[in-house]
Amino acid sequence: MEILKLELKRMLKSKLTLILLVLALLFSILLAYLPVTYCYSNYTDEAGNEVNLTGISSIAYEKKRQAAASGIVTPERVQQAVEDYQDCLNQYGVAESYNLPKGVYEQEILPIAPLLHGVKEAFADSDTGMAPAIMEIDSQQLKDYYSICEGRLVSLMAMEQPDNPAAQRRAAKMYRKVEKPFKVYPGMTSTVMDYQNIMGFLTLMFCVVIASPAFSVDYQSGSDDILRCTKYGRTNLAIAKLVSTLLISGAAFAVCSTLYILTANSLFGWECTKTSIQMMYSIVTLAEINIGELQWLFAAAGMLSVLASVSFTLFISSRCKSTVVSLAAALAFCIAPVVIYMALPGTLSAWICSILPASGTSIQASILYAITDFQFLNFGGFAVWTPYAVVGACIIEIPLFAFLAVRSYCSHTVN
Repeated sequence: MEILKLELKRMLKSKLTLILLVLALLFSILLAYLPVTYCYSNYTDEAGNEVNLTGISSIAYEKKRQAAASGIVTPERVQQAVEDYQDCLNQYGVAESYNLPKGVYEQEILPIAPLLHGVKEAFADSDTGMAPAIMEIDSQQLKDYYSICEGRLVSLMAMEQPDNPAAQRRAAKMYRKVEKPFKVYPGMTSTVMDYQNIMGFLTLMFCVVIASPAFSVDYQSGSDDILRCTKYGRTNLAIAKLVSTLLISGAAFAVCSTLYILTANSLFGWECTKTSIQMMYSIVTLAEINIGELQWLFAAAGMLSVLASVSFTLFISSRCKSTVVSLAAALAFCIAPVVIYMALPGTLSAWICSILPASGTSIQASILYAITDFQFLNFGGFAVWTPYAVVGACIIEIPLFAFLAVRSYCSHTVN
């Protein structure tokens, strides 16, 4: 225990560690605020003047205008919203809302816009996937809105996974378990989740930089020659380095995630977190969670990804005699999911990205986008949803790479 305390103290006294931890905290607050700057609204007041709103003012304005749409998304409310939309456009003789006269959209369409989310997608053509215009939809069919959504999922999976009936059955079963009707509380956009993902990726990179010299710096300086001769110089020291690095990395990610969530939700409004994930992303998203639960789920999965990546980095550090090499190799593996996702075919990249430690918080290939996607890993007659594979891989990799790091350090030979 004493050697662990000393190792923690040594790491926390490092200028590089302190700088990176402070940067992680600052970026967490900054990234939580940035989505607010993208919010923009404009309307015409009673005097005929055009008013432009940005930031918090825009959020407050739209939440006030859409207050009547908040709550449970029943088929009846969706049907009424579609009929109101169609009546409005017919009244002005236009086919799309962007052709409406100035100020009409803000007065008549904006208040019902949250209820229209996903309507076009639900009626997408089963063969081509093309969604119709709302004006082309028969509002009477919306009485069976959620049955239509289930049918849309079936046709979507037939397009996405045509040769994998197991994945199609699995997706349909998952969607039937999703609580319906959905709920919507306007005010928050998917940009908030995108920036939480960026926050997770940056924190991951910082933690990897902190961990990369854990063993290699002693090899490079020659101090390891002396440390190995001490009473606690091999296994005990290796475990102390491992545990202290994992503790610092885990604590850093937990604090940054909590700080981000608290800041973002305070800016946009905590009631927004009760929105069903299907009302922010695809209407047929498979996860049975709301936005608040998605935030904490990403934080938990991101934590596992960070710990797995740091364990892998420690293993690399235990094998490298240069801090530059260990850092370069660790950063390369952090960026690998992004490159693989863009360079390799969909099925192959899904398999590889699912087992890479950094995939949980990577850009584009993160667990956030896996949750909102419909990708399954198929083998034989079985199908595994990719978020389950990513989390399962991280749970296995944390103890695996931790053991390999300790074993590699203990078996290291001095030339």
